[in-house]
Amino acid sequence: MGTLRDLQYALQEKIEELRQRDALIDELELELDQKDELIQRLQNELDKYRSVIKPATQQVHKQNELQEQHRTKRQAISAEPTAFDIQDLSHVTLPFYPKSPESKDLIKEAILDNDFMKNLELSQIQEIVDCMYPVEYGKDSCIIKEGDVGSLVYVMEDGKVEVTKESLKLCTMGPGKVFGELAILYNCTRTATVKTLTNVKLWAIDRQCFQTIMMRTGLIKHTEYMEKKKNVRAIPQKILFSSFFFLQINPTTQH
Repeated sequence: MGTLRDLQYALQEKIEELRQRDALIDELELELDQKDELIQRLQNELDKYRSVIKPATQQVHKQNELQEQHRTKRQAISAEPTAFDIQDLSHVTLPFYPKSPESKDLIKEAILDNDFMKNLELSQIQEIVDCMYPVEYGKDSCIIKEGDVGSLVYVMEDGKVEVTKESLKLCTMGPGKVFGELAILYNCTRTATVKTLTNVKLWAIDRQCFQTIMMRTGLIKHTEYMEKKKNVRAIPQKILFSSFFFLQINPTTQH
Protein backbone atom coordinates (compact mmCIF):
# COMPACT_ATOMS: atom_id res chain seq x y z
CA MET A 1 0.00 0.00 0.00
CA GLY A 2 1.37 3.44 -0.84
CA THR A 3 2.06 6.22 1.59
CA LEU A 4 -0.24 9.23 2.04
CA ARG A 5 2.14 11.31 -0.07
CA ASP A 6 1.92 8.74 -2.90
CA LEU A 7 -1.86 8.83 -2.74
CA GLN A 8 -1.88 12.61 -2.81
CA TYR A 9 0.47 12.60 -5.79
CA ALA A 10 -1.72 10.08 -7.65
CA LEU A 11 -4.81 12.14 -6.87
CA GLN A 12 -3.11 15.28 -8.13
CA GLU A 13 -2.24 13.55 -11.40
CA LYS A 14 -5.85 12.47 -11.90
CA ILE A 15 -7.10 15.97 -11.15
CA GLU A 16 -4.70 17.38 -13.76
CA GLU A 17 -5.86 14.85 -16.34
CA LEU A 18 -9.47 15.80 -15.62
CA ARG A 19 -8.58 19.46 -16.11
CA GLN A 20 -7.06 18.64 -19.47
CA ARG A 21 -10.21 16.76 -20.40
CA ASP A 22 -12.33 19.73 -19.31
CA ALA A 23 -10.23 22.00 -21.53
CA LEU A 24 -10.74 19.61 -24.46
CA ILE A 25 -14.48 19.57 -23.83
CA ASP A 26 -14.51 23.39 -23.84
CA GLU A 27 -12.69 23.42 -27.19
CA LEU A 28 -15.13 20.90 -28.64
CA GLU A 29 -18.12 22.86 -27.38
CA LEU A 30 -16.72 26.01 -28.99
CA GLU A 31 -16.25 24.14 -32.26
CA LEU A 32 -19.78 22.80 -31.93
CA ASP A 33 -21.16 26.33 -31.48
CA GLN A 34 -19.36 27.43 -34.63
CA LYS A 35 -20.78 24.49 -36.56
CA ASP A 36 -24.25 25.31 -35.21
CA GLU A 37 -23.91 28.82 -36.62
CA LEU A 38 -22.80 27.41 -39.97
CA ILE A 39 -25.70 24.97 -39.99
CA GLN A 40 -28.11 27.82 -39.29
CA ARG A 41 -26.75 29.77 -42.24
CA LEU A 42 -27.12 26.70 -44.44
CA GLN A 43 -30.66 26.19 -43.15
CA ASN A 44 -31.49 29.78 -44.10
CA GLU A 45 -30.06 29.16 -47.56
CA LEU A 46 -32.09 25.97 -47.87
CA ASP A 47 -35.25 27.83 -46.83
CA LYS A 48 -34.50 30.35 -49.57
CA TYR A 49 -34.28 27.55 -52.14
CA ARG A 50 -37.54 26.07 -50.88
CA SER A 51 -39.33 29.42 -51.11
CA VAL A 52 -38.32 29.65 -54.75
CA ILE A 53 -39.03 26.07 -55.73
CA LYS A 54 -42.20 25.13 -53.89
CA PRO A 55 -44.55 27.65 -55.54
CA ALA A 56 -42.91 27.08 -58.89
CA THR A 57 -43.45 23.33 -58.87
CA GLN A 58 -47.09 23.72 -57.85
CA GLN A 59 -48.24 26.54 -60.11
CA VAL A 60 -46.33 27.15 -63.31
CA HIS A 61 -45.03 23.91 -64.82
CA LYS A 62 -47.96 23.41 -67.23
CA GLN A 63 -48.02 27.10 -68.17
CA ASN A 64 -44.31 27.02 -68.89
CA GLU A 65 -44.68 24.21 -71.39
CA LEU A 66 -47.55 25.90 -73.23
CA GLN A 67 -45.91 29.34 -73.35
CA GLU A 68 -42.51 28.35 -74.69
CA GLN A 69 -42.81 25.01 -76.48
CA HIS A 70 -43.31 26.85 -79.79
CA ARG A 71 -40.09 28.83 -79.31
CA THR A 72 -37.59 26.06 -79.18
CA LYS A 73 -37.40 22.29 -79.20
CA ARG A 74 -35.68 21.02 -76.14
CA GLN A 75 -35.04 17.85 -74.20
CA ALA A 76 -36.60 17.78 -70.72
CA ILE A 77 -35.20 16.01 -67.70
CA SER A 78 -37.02 12.96 -66.43
CA ALA A 79 -38.98 14.55 -63.58
CA GLU A 80 -39.56 17.78 -61.71
CA PRO A 81 -38.78 17.69 -57.99
CA THR A 82 -41.98 17.79 -55.94
CA ALA A 83 -40.63 16.68 -52.55
CA PHE A 84 -37.60 17.62 -50.51
CA ASP A 85 -36.21 14.09 -50.27
CA ILE A 86 -32.48 13.80 -50.90
CA GLN A 87 -32.87 10.18 -51.95
CA ASP A 88 -35.40 11.14 -54.64
CA LEU A 89 -33.31 14.05 -55.93
CA SER A 90 -30.13 11.99 -56.01
CA HIS A 91 -31.73 9.67 -58.59
CA VAL A 92 -32.84 12.47 -60.94
CA THR A 93 -30.77 12.33 -64.12
CA LEU A 94 -29.80 15.75 -65.42
CA PRO A 95 -29.23 16.25 -69.16
CA PHE A 96 -25.71 16.84 -70.42
CA TYR A 97 -24.84 18.79 -73.57
CA PRO A 98 -21.22 18.76 -74.81
CA LYS A 99 -19.53 22.13 -75.29
CA SER A 100 -16.18 23.46 -76.31
CA PRO A 101 -13.87 24.71 -73.54
CA GLU A 102 -14.43 28.25 -74.84
CA SER A 103 -18.21 27.93 -74.51
CA LYS A 104 -17.91 26.49 -71.01
CA ASP A 105 -15.69 29.37 -69.93
CA LEU A 106 -18.04 31.94 -71.49
CA ILE A 107 -21.09 30.53 -69.67
CA LYS A 108 -19.24 30.34 -66.37
CA GLU A 109 -17.93 33.89 -66.62
CA ALA A 110 -21.38 35.16 -67.61
CA ILE A 111 -22.93 33.60 -64.50
CA LEU A 112 -20.18 34.97 -62.24
CA ASP A 113 -20.75 38.42 -63.77
CA ASN A 114 -24.51 38.33 -63.11
CA ASP A 115 -25.68 40.10 -59.94
CA PHE A 116 -28.39 37.52 -59.22
CA MET A 117 -26.39 34.35 -59.89
CA LYS A 118 -22.77 35.19 -59.01
CA ASN A 119 -23.15 33.89 -55.45
CA LEU A 120 -23.99 30.35 -56.52
CA GLU A 121 -21.51 27.69 -55.51
CA LEU A 122 -18.97 26.60 -58.09
CA SER A 123 -20.43 23.07 -58.08
CA GLN A 124 -23.86 24.52 -58.92
CA ILE A 125 -22.41 26.68 -61.68
CA GLN A 126 -20.61 23.66 -63.15
CA GLU A 127 -23.83 21.65 -63.26
CA ILE A 128 -25.66 24.58 -64.88
CA VAL A 129 -22.91 24.83 -67.50
CA ASP A 130 -23.19 21.10 -68.25
CA CYS A 131 -27.00 21.19 -68.52
CA MET A 132 -27.29 24.20 -70.83
CA TYR A 133 -28.29 23.37 -74.39
CA PRO A 134 -27.81 25.42 -77.61
CA VAL A 135 -30.56 27.66 -79.02
CA GLU A 136 -30.43 29.85 -82.14
CA TYR A 137 -32.66 32.74 -83.26
CA GLY A 138 -32.70 34.74 -86.46
CA LYS A 139 -32.66 38.52 -86.75
CA ASP A 140 -35.78 40.39 -85.51
CA SER A 141 -36.96 37.43 -83.43
CA CYS A 142 -38.64 37.78 -80.02
CA ILE A 143 -36.85 35.64 -77.44
CA ILE A 144 -38.67 36.91 -74.34
CA LYS A 145 -41.94 38.85 -74.18
CA GLU A 146 -42.73 41.09 -71.23
CA GLY A 147 -45.53 39.66 -69.08
CA ASP A 148 -45.12 36.05 -70.23
CA VAL A 149 -44.50 33.23 -67.77
CA GLY A 150 -40.80 32.41 -68.08
CA SER A 151 -39.22 29.00 -67.92
CA LEU A 152 -35.78 29.51 -69.50
CA VAL A 153 -32.55 31.27 -68.55
CA TYR A 154 -30.22 32.26 -71.40
CA VAL A 155 -26.54 33.00 -71.85
CA MET A 156 -25.58 34.86 -75.03
CA GLU A 157 -22.66 33.43 -76.99
CA ASP A 158 -22.94 35.19 -80.36
CA GLY A 159 -24.99 38.13 -81.65
CA LYS A 160 -26.77 41.10 -80.14
CA VAL A 161 -30.20 41.69 -78.60
CA GLU A 162 -32.24 44.72 -77.53
CA VAL A 163 -34.02 44.86 -74.17
CA THR A 164 -37.19 46.98 -73.81
CA LYS A 165 -39.74 47.57 -71.06
CA GLU A 166 -43.12 49.08 -71.83
CA SER A 167 -41.78 49.83 -75.33
CA LEU A 168 -38.90 51.87 -73.93
CA LYS A 169 -35.37 50.75 -74.78
CA LEU A 170 -33.34 49.75 -71.73
CA CYS A 171 -30.13 48.46 -73.26
CA THR A 172 -28.50 46.20 -75.81
CA MET A 173 -26.62 43.05 -74.87
CA GLY A 174 -23.91 41.06 -76.56
CA PRO A 175 -21.95 37.86 -75.89
CA GLY A 176 -21.24 36.83 -72.33
CA LYS A 177 -24.48 38.09 -70.77
CA VAL A 178 -27.19 36.26 -68.81
CA PHE A 179 -30.85 37.19 -69.24
CA GLY A 180 -34.20 35.73 -68.23
CA GLU A 181 -32.97 34.75 -64.77
CA LEU A 182 -35.45 36.80 -62.71
CA ALA A 183 -38.47 34.73 -63.73
CA ILE A 184 -36.62 31.55 -62.71
CA LEU A 185 -35.21 32.83 -59.44
CA TYR A 186 -38.28 34.68 -58.18
CA ASN A 187 -41.20 32.88 -59.84
CA CYS A 188 -42.50 35.99 -61.57
CA THR A 189 -43.52 36.87 -65.12
CA ARG A 190 -41.02 38.26 -67.61
CA THR A 191 -40.10 41.81 -66.64
CA ALA A 192 -38.92 42.94 -70.09
CA THR A 193 -38.95 42.05 -73.78
CA VAL A 194 -35.82 40.78 -75.50
CA LYS A 195 -35.59 40.88 -79.31
CA THR A 196 -32.70 39.99 -81.58
CA LEU A 197 -30.85 42.64 -83.57
CA THR A 198 -28.77 40.01 -85.38
CA ASN A 199 -28.68 36.26 -85.68
CA VAL A 200 -27.88 34.96 -82.20
CA LYS A 201 -26.57 31.82 -80.60
CA LEU A 202 -27.62 31.18 -77.01
CA TRP A 203 -27.24 28.59 -74.30
CA ALA A 204 -30.38 27.86 -72.26
CA ILE A 205 -31.45 25.94 -69.18
CA ASP A 206 -35.07 25.33 -68.15
CA ARG A 207 -36.69 26.04 -64.81
CA GLN A 208 -37.09 22.48 -63.54
CA CYS A 209 -33.49 21.56 -64.35
CA PHE A 210 -32.17 24.74 -62.71
CA GLN A 211 -34.28 24.19 -59.60
CA THR A 212 -33.28 20.54 -59.34
CA ILE A 213 -29.64 21.63 -59.21
CA MET A 214 -30.42 24.23 -56.52
CA MET A 215 -32.43 21.83 -54.35
CA ARG A 216 -30.09 18.89 -54.66
CA THR A 217 -27.05 20.92 -53.65
CA GLY A 218 -28.85 22.53 -50.73
CA LEU A 219 -30.21 19.27 -49.37
CA ILE A 220 -26.90 17.43 -49.72
CA LYS A 221 -25.04 20.14 -47.80
CA HIS A 222 -27.76 20.25 -45.14
CA THR A 223 -27.61 16.47 -44.70
CA GLU A 224 -23.80 16.47 -44.51
CA TYR A 225 -23.66 19.17 -41.84
CA MET A 226 -26.45 17.63 -39.78
CA GLU A 227 -24.45 14.40 -39.76
CA LYS A 228 -21.29 16.27 -38.71
CA LYS A 229 -23.22 18.04 -36.00
CA LYS A 230 -24.45 14.72 -34.64
CA ASN A 231 -20.92 13.26 -34.66
CA VAL A 232 -19.39 16.29 -32.93
CA ARG A 233 -22.05 16.27 -30.21
CA ALA A 234 -21.23 12.64 -29.45
CA ILE A 235 -17.55 13.39 -28.66
CA PRO A 236 -18.01 15.31 -25.38
CA GLN A 237 -20.38 12.59 -24.14
CA LYS A 238 -17.73 9.94 -24.76
CA ILE A 239 -15.12 12.00 -22.93
CA LEU A 240 -17.42 12.58 -19.96
CA PHE A 241 -18.13 8.86 -19.76
CA SER A 242 -14.40 8.12 -19.88
CA SER A 243 -13.77 10.65 -17.11
CA PHE A 244 -16.50 9.12 -14.95
CA PHE A 245 -15.09 5.64 -15.51
CA PHE A 246 -11.61 6.94 -14.65
CA LEU A 247 -12.85 8.26 -11.32
CA GLN A 248 -14.21 4.85 -10.41
CA ILE A 249 -10.73 3.30 -10.47
CA ASN A 250 -9.27 2.50 -7.04
CA PRO A 251 -7.33 5.67 -6.11
CA THR A 252 -4.69 3.67 -4.23
CA THR A 253 -1.37 2.79 -5.87
CA GLN A 254 0.22 -0.58 -5.49
CA HIS A 255 4.01 -0.73 -4.92
